[in-house]
Amino acid sequence: MSTPDTRPDTMTVTRPSATPGGPSGPSRPRRVNRTPNRRFTAVAVLAVIAILAGVFGPTAWAKVTGTIPGNSSAKDRIAADPPPPLFPARQVAPTATDVAAQQQQASELIASWVSAHGTRTDDQAFVTWLEQVFPAPPVSLASEMPAVVALDKARTAPGIAAATWLEAYGKKDIWKLYAHDQNELLDSSTGKDRKAEEKAILKMSKLVADDLGTQYASSAPYVRVPALRKDHAVTQGQKCPCSYPSRHAAAGAASRTLLGTLMPDRAAEYRATEAQIDYSRIYMAGHFPGDIRAGALLGDLIGDYFLITRNGLTLAKLA
Repeated sequence: MSTPDTRPDTMTVTRPSATPGGPSGPSRPRRVNRTPNRRFTAVAVLAVIAILAGVFGPTAWAKVTGTIPGNSSAKDRIAADPPPPLFPARQVAPTATDVAAQQQQASELIASWVSAHGTRTDDQAFVTWLEQVFPAPPVSLASEMPAVVALDKARTAPGIAAATWLEAYGKKDIWKLYAHDQNELLDSSTGKDRKAEEKAILKMSKLVADDLGTQYASSAPYVRVPALRKDHAVTQGQKCPCSYPSRHAAAGAASRTLLGTLMPDRAAEYRATEAQIDYSRIYMAGHFPGDIRAGALLGDLIGDYFLITRNGLTLAKLA
C-alpha cells in the first residue's frame, strides 16, 4: 500500500542568487505555489461529461445538466420530464365522448374521398381536398365560453401541472413514444415503417390544422377573454392564436386511429391518452370544446386516409 501524500500545497526550492560579474552568492529559499493546471482540469471535466453523454445517453445528460440535447428522442425527452398525476378518468369522460362521436362524420367524408379518388396514395391531392371540404367553425362556438370560464374557476395546482405537461408533450412526443413502443414489438422492417408513418401523419395533421386555423381565424378562448390566462400577454386587437381546429386534437385522433387500428390491444390506452390531452386544452382555455371536436374529426379523417392508402384497409374494415 502506498503512503498517503501529506506534502503541503506549497514547497521550498533553492535557486542561486545571481551576483553581477561574479560567482553565485549564498542561496536563498524561494517559495513557489503549486497550483493545479487549469487547462488540465478543464479537459478532465469535459472528458467526464463526454463519457456521461456517450455512455448513459441523453436522459442521463438531462438529469445532470437540466437540459435536453436538441437531437434527443421523444423517449428521452419524456424520460427526463416524466408526467405528473393526470386527470381522473371521470373528469375527462365527457370530452372522450365528444371526440368519439366524430368518427361517424369522418367515415362519411373518407368514403366520399375514396369514391372520387380511389385508394392510391396522393397526399397533396388529399390535403387540398380536405381543406376544401372541412366544415367551418359553427356559429355556436362562442356560446361555449361559459364552460371554459367554469373550468378556469375550478383550476387547481395539480390540474395546471397535468395540463401543462400534456400541452408540452401531447402534440407529438407522446404519440412518437407509442410508435416507438410498437416498433420494439414488431419485426425490424415493419417497426421502422410504423415509426415513419407516425412521423408523416403528425406532419400532415399539423399542416392541415395550421392551414385551417389561418383560413378561419377563430380566436382561442383566452384571446377573447385574456383574464383566462394571465400568464399569456394578449394585445389590443390580437386575433390569434387561432384555435379551430385544435392541432393537439388532430394529432391525437390521427395517431390513435392509425396506431390503435394497427395494434388493437393498445387502442383503449390510446383513447384514454387522447382524452387527457384534449381535455387539458379546454381546461387551460386554449380551446373551446368545438375546437376539440373539429380537431378530432380532422385527425380521424387523416388516420383513415393513412390506413386505406398505406396499409391496405378497406372502408368496411374501418367501420
